[in-house]
Amino acid sequence: MNFFFKISILICICAASFIPGDAKGSSEADIKELTRLEQVWNDAHMKGNADALEKLWAEDLFVTVPDMPVMNKEESLAIWKAGKMKFDIYKTSDIRIKVYGNSAVVTGQLVRIRDAQSTKFEDDWRFTKVYVRRDGRWQVVAWHGSHVGSS
Repeated sequence: MNFFFKISILICICAASFIPGDAKGSSEADIKELTRLEQVWNDAHMKGNADALEKLWAEDLFVTVPDMPVMNKEESLAIWKAGKMKFDIYKTSDIRIKVYGNSAVVTGQLVRIRDAQSTKFEDDWRFTKVYVRRDGRWQVVAWHGSHVGSS
């Protein structure tokens, strides 16, 4: 396992362990809202909507994806605001949502085809997102992607 993957998993475990509550106690309203936010995330990526992503991402966002440096919110938004990446496909499946009080972990699979600086890339990733509810609003604080089948 690479170093950043291990750090991301540690962040997820720590975030979930410090928040009271458990997945069984999560309300259907939380699951419904997080499901909606997952669609907002996907739509924003397809449309290149930096404003929607800025609202969805917490100020302390931490992004770890293959073949890119670890990024914070400002660095991630810069990519979208510059229009450097466009998606032909951005489709998630096998979505699982677990709510732990004021935090939630969302996992799934992501298939995407993107054009970055006139080069086409196809990605098949497993992903983990950590959401935190602050002031009654869910925001993503960590997002990690890894190639399917990689160890």
